[in-house]
Amino acid sequence: MARQRLKKERLLDSKVDGKNGKNAGILKKVPPKEKKKKSNLGNFFINIAIVLCTVSCVWFCYAIYMRSWFANRIITPHPSLRILNSNSSNHALSPEKYWGSYRPQVYFGMKTRSQKSIVTGLMWLQQFKAEVNLRHTCEQGDRLPSYGWLMHDGVNFGVQEVTENDFTLTTEFVKRHGGQHGGDWTWRITAKPQSSAPENPVISLLFYVATDGQGDLLPHIEEKKKLVAVSGSSEDLGEFTITFLPPTDPKSRNGKYASYNHLEAPCPSLEMVTDIVKSSLNGRFVYSAASTHRRYYIGVDSYRPSPKQDEGTTPNNLLVHQVTVQVPFQVEVLFESGSFTQRSNHFSGEVFTNELERWKQSFDDRFDNIFHLSNKGFPPPQIKFAKAIFSNTIGGMGYFYGQSYVQSKYNEYPLPYMEGPLYTAVPSRSFFPRGFLWDEGFHQLLISKWDPSISKEVIGHWLDMMNVEGWIPREQILDNEARSKVPAEFIVQRNENANPPTLFLTLQKLIEDLHGRLTEDDKSYLKKLFPRLKTWYDWYNSTQAGPLPSTYRWRGRDTDTNLFLNPKTLTSGLDDYPRASHPSEDERHVDLRCWMTLASKVMTDIAKILGLPHQDYQKMYETLSDNSLLGELHWSEDQKAFSDYGNHSQSIFLEREKIYVPPGQPRQHGQAARLVRSVRKQPKLQYVNAFGYVSLFPFILQILKPDSPKLEHILKDMKDDEKLWTPYGLRSLSKSSPLYLKRNTEYDPPYWRGPIWINLNYLVVRALYYYSTQTGPYQEMAATLYQELRTNLIANMYKQYVQTGYLWEQYNDSTGRGQGSHPFTGWSSLIVLIMAEQY
Repeated sequence: MARQRLKKERLLDSKVDGKNGKNAGILKKVPPKEKKKKSNLGNFFINIAIVLCTVSCVWFCYAIYMRSWFANRIITPHPSLRILNSNSSNHALSPEKYWGSYRPQVYFGMKTRSQKSIVTGLMWLQQFKAEVNLRHTCEQGDRLPSYGWLMHDGVNFGVQEVTENDFTLTTEFVKRHGGQHGGDWTWRITAKPQSSAPENPVISLLFYVATDGQGDLLPHIEEKKKLVAVSGSSEDLGEFTITFLPPTDPKSRNGKYASYNHLEAPCPSLEMVTDIVKSSLNGRFVYSAASTHRRYYIGVDSYRPSPKQDEGTTPNNLLVHQVTVQVPFQVEVLFESGSFTQRSNHFSGEVFTNELERWKQSFDDRFDNIFHLSNKGFPPPQIKFAKAIFSNTIGGMGYFYGQSYVQSKYNEYPLPYMEGPLYTAVPSRSFFPRGFLWDEGFHQLLISKWDPSISKEVIGHWLDMMNVEGWIPREQILDNEARSKVPAEFIVQRNENANPPTLFLTLQKLIEDLHGRLTEDDKSYLKKLFPRLKTWYDWYNSTQAGPLPSTYRWRGRDTDTNLFLNPKTLTSGLDDYPRASHPSEDERHVDLRCWMTLASKVMTDIAKILGLPHQDYQKMYETLSDNSLLGELHWSEDQKAFSDYGNHSQSIFLEREKIYVPPGQPRQHGQAARLVRSVRKQPKLQYVNAFGYVSLFPFILQILKPDSPKLEHILKDMKDDEKLWTPYGLRSLSKSSPLYLKRNTEYDPPYWRGPIWINLNYLVVRALYYYSTQTGPYQEMAATLYQELRTNLIANMYKQYVQTGYLWEQYNDSTGRGQGSHPFTGWSSLIVLIMAEQY
């Protein structure tokens, strides 16, 4: 009834309004109060929308700003004062080190420690051979019987011997200080026959000088094609002259017949020098010594730039002097600085010989006073071996200037890093002629014994490479010349990736060697270091932290687990050493924890020396060195060994993948099945069953207490032939490990899965020496192992050096033979400290 009444009322209202032709349902007026209420409600929603839009815009702009801020942090310099003055390497502040053999990637060359150096170098080739082999950059593919420095003091002189099949070249240089631009220097190249061939070989030496973006060169030509001298000038060197003396007989000093060629060419970048010279070679020149018939030889001729080079505007900044002469002979090259006005004679001939002999005697005396090898009973041949190894380490130091390419997770593309210099040793002149962060701590353990000032400067250069985050790129590839030797996939450095902080090893040793006799200069140096060391230390603790308090995890493990038997951990320095089979955030890495224990100890010591707050570092050191906590986190009772922990399976293999071929379809020719990973037992959280170098870290960094029962297990396992012990040194991975000598991929042979590495063997010998001096139940066992391991390492490395002419990257654990890259006088040179028993 109510619904019918309401319906009638609405119908009546409709009829009344219909008289005026209007519909009351549409034009009925809204009361003023209700209209105002609706208006306020609309304004409220409009205001809300405006606020939301404003907040969204602000948030969007803030997000863009923050992303840009994070993206730029990777290339933002550290805010503290640089450790080294920006001019610390120049001729005014460091004249004695200004010139040097700072080009480890070439067989022989010199440059200055400046941003745009005048560069000098040597090439050579043997004439009248079926195959033309131009030698310049150190290449393993050259297959030279041997090459390397025999004597080098890091500053004043060097003597190197290069052995070819038919002849040997001895390259010698001596510097003479004076003037305002680093003084003079002279090279002497001596060639002697090596084989018993009826006729001595004829070889060409090609001396070159080039500018790297700064300076002018003026050639002085005689007889149309004989470059007798180069005069030049640059902002860093002022005016100078390079003189090429004619060849003489090494014994009689009489002149020898020679043919000459020279080349003037534009060289846009130093890595192009070899190619430019090669492309200019021509076999149209006649060699006609009186004792031989006329023959055509290969010499540098005119150079034709590529169409991309503008011949009109590119200056001839590369000059080459070629002298072709029959062995034996001797050639000298003189560099004379225009600001050295007080020289009494030219630095050549007998003057050079006398000065060279003086420096050789000084080197011998200094080497004996530092390392005392004769007092330890080493015979002269082994002392000569030790001198050569040391000389190759310090003589292989380089000076680089440029910038790396880096990337963070906030960068879509790689960015150029901060531009700067780096004075550093290198692991291998042929294969790794650049700076590596974790290698450098080992290099400086040896170099600091010879000259602590060099090591202090090197550490300063490395820490000055630090960005605002506290990150240092672990591999320094600073210029085009360096990048030309590096595979593309390794050029870009990523800021989440660490490397073992081995510079703390060097700092610890520098402080210990001063025996509490720190000068004000030493304290000033440490004071400059400390802000960067603090940031570096904090960076490790924030970016490499593990899942539990006082645990650590290496970032940067390989993620393509389908192809790797065990994903590599390049950042640890131990590359393919077995870790948890399935990378995860649950991993705990015992070696990184031990490195941070060492870092905490050194930070505590430095803070105490400087009178700065040290309690936080001391507390962290006490926590990390707590043997009980270390055992809880990393001791495997099943294996009786320290281990990594993570998501791991022990049943993983590489096998050929199955390629599906549809029925009736032929298999494609060349369609090879890849080796892929097969997991036959699912992983679980557990200790990783891989006894080897990583298991020894609490021992080798001397964290274990001398009376710890765990020390006994380590010493016994170390001596076990079926685990780590060999007659040549300790192998990197136990023979009982499932991954011993296993390939990681089809093209990736075992690297840290069995071969003997000298840096870790040095740390083991050092630890054995330490525990042999500590009162405890295992003191005698440590002393016995120390003597045996030290003897084995020295005997095998000396034997391999005599047989092959080289120190090697690693040694075969079954035969002791050297393998990998060579010469490897980076951390393999630590054998000198083992011989000297200086730990």
